Amino acid sequence: MEAIHPQTIALIRKLESIAHLTPEETAALQRLPLHLKTVAADQDIVSEGDTASECCLIVAGFACRYNITAAGKRQILSFHISGDIADLQSLHLTVMDHSLGALIPCKLAFIQHDDLRALMRAHPRLGDLFWRDTLIDAAVFRQWVVNVGRRPALTRMAHLLCELLVRLRAVELVEDHAFDLPVTQADLADAMGLSNVHVNRVSQELRKLGLIAFQGKTLRVLDWEGLKTTGEFDPTYLHLAKKDAL
Repeated sequence: MEAIHPQTIALIRKLESIAHLTPEETAALQRLPLHLKTVAADQDIVSEGDTASECCLIVAGFACRYNITAAGKRQILSFHISGDIADLQSLHLTVMDHSLGALIPCKLAFIQHDDLRALMRAHPRLGDLFWRDTLIDAAVFRQWVVNVGRRPALTRMAHLLCELLVRLRAVELVEDHAFDLPVTQADLADAMGLSNVHVNRVSQELRKLGLIAFQGKTLRVLDWEGLKTTGEFDPTYLHLAKKDAL
């Protein structure tokens, strides 16, 4: 009897947020062979230049894609949460052109490329869903380029927080407009192309406007419509299957 892995619940939630899964597809995902591993904070999961033979599913935790400049500056390219396979492109791009790192301790499930390919041959629609997921990744990248390149700092941070709320809510990690944001000020700075001091100033301004509040590492959105307006946020680019109002 084939093993059923509860760790695939995160992946199933993620895929169901962008398209409907049939019972057969859900069962096939649950049977995926997995190799489980925990990675400490500030450790690479996959490094630039690596040749990968497996993909990494984030079961729990917070990770990021990033590059390091010749001057040693880190640019975070995207944040990744439970349910994401952040290196899915390694199925077709043999050498990593960026690194994937854990921002906090992460519980991971590694899936061999051969097993993913076998899954997609047996269930072609799942292959389409993984392709859709990579296209949504590209849409997120486009928004991040606009964010870093053209939006002022206050708008930039409000947009990022809106995106995280919507993405986390889609995989059932938001409760009453509050979610864990276990990243440092430096992480936010590297994601938005700002200094730590500027991030602190903008964060204080969002709080003074009554848009957000922090309780430790928990972020609560107090005024969702106000935060969306401030961030010029339209969730269309996330292409979610469920259009629940927030």
